[in-house]
Amino acid sequence: MGRTPTLTYDRGTLILHPPPRGKSWVDFAHWDDRIEKFRIPAQQYRALVENLRAENITFQDQVQTFQPLDLAPKLLMQPYPHQQEALQAWINHRWRGVVVLPTASGKTYLAQLAMQTTPRNTLITVPTLDLMHQWYAHLEAAFPDVVVGLLGGGSKDRTPILVATYDSAAIHAESLGNQYALLICDECHHLPSDFNRVIAEYSVAPYRLGLTATPDRADGRHDDLTHLLGPVVYQRSAADLSGHALAPFQIVPIKVKLSNQERARYDQLMAQRNRFLQEANIWLSSAQGWQRFVRASAQSQAGRRAMLAHREAKTIALGTEGKLRVLEDLLAQHFPDRTIILPTTTPRSIAFPKPF
Repeated sequence: MGRTPTLTYDRGTLILHPPPRGKSWVDFAHWDDRIEKFRIPAQQYRALVENLRAENITFQDQVQTFQPLDLAPKLLMQPYPHQQEALQAWINHRWRGVVVLPTASGKTYLAQLAMQTTPRNTLITVPTLDLMHQWYAHLEAAFPDVVVGLLGGGSKDRTPILVATYDSAAIHAESLGNQYALLICDECHHLPSDFNRVIAEYSVAPYRLGLTATPDRADGRHDDLTHLLGPVVYQRSAADLSGHALAPFQIVPIKVKLSNQERARYDQLMAQRNRFLQEANIWLSSAQGWQRFVRASAQSQAGRRAMLAHREAKTIALGTEGKLRVLEDLLAQHFPDRTIILPTTTPRSIAFPKPF
């Protein structure tokens, strides 16, 4: 009698050996001459197991290390209708997919509801340290009886619920891959990059949830989210939720001109950048244009100077003194109303004058 096929996890891939009978697994596998065994991409784990079981193939599963969790929430709120609809749409798509909702519409609480639906070890990835700590605080309050850890900013935890930056999760993707059943990617438009995508590709997580307000990418790679996390299963805009989950709002664009000095410097910098782009035959309007510009900036002094010129020009455009004067006037008009100011750059990098 032959040996029972065994499925194991190996640094972001699966190994199935000895080869089982049947054909359902063949389309997932490729032969590795180095170890003389079949390898399968880790993210195909769920589909592979379902196919083997459908053919009644006996095998030993030594892949997953995640366990059921007792996620009895201590933070309970009545979900908004759009949160209930989004959760149900995700469940209907077999616990995979991307939810597109505007900022402040409760995506974090939606993720909590998803975790309660699939109570297993969970990995949450976020783009910044600030978001990492915000998620940590929320999950600590929601699930105080389960250990929540951090990966990033000097923390290197391995806990049943882990919040990680994309950078740190990608660096440790090979070792994280078989430890978590639910993968939640906040601001998931960051996931399809060459560096970050291994988080999903090396993961066996059968349950996957992407959250974002802005799914589209300039390089067109947002289409890869279907492969990495699942299709868009639910989408609502800020206008859809205005007056219900979100306060009523009106968008009023205000154009601010650069000063003569700012305009002269801005034009000089843009001319310097554009000369380099033209000489290098790089078109930023193309899908690959920005990637080529970034590579070129690392390969020559001229490219580096062009990139620095681009960044300085952008700083002038986004941080013109005229904006602060307009802001002062707006605050005076609406005093003493409570006001939220959302700058396009990190707030810590902006030195508001003392009157603000």
